Amino acid sequence: MEAVRESRPETPLRVWIDNRNRIVSFHEEKGCRLLEFTNPDLFWNCVQQYTGQQYRYQ
Repeated sequence: MEAVRESRPETPLRVWIDNRNRIVSFHEEKGCRLLEFTNPDLFWNCVQQYTGQQYRYQ
């Protein structure tokens, strides 16, 4: 029996957060806090939470 392998991205999924200006960025931004995820479900959950808090995306 072959072991089931979880699907994980080879490189972490990243977002940069600017809480002061309420911005989520999908590319590196100076002065923003980096969040990295290896689990895609946790990544999208985080994105949805910031959407619910009315953060803007760039």
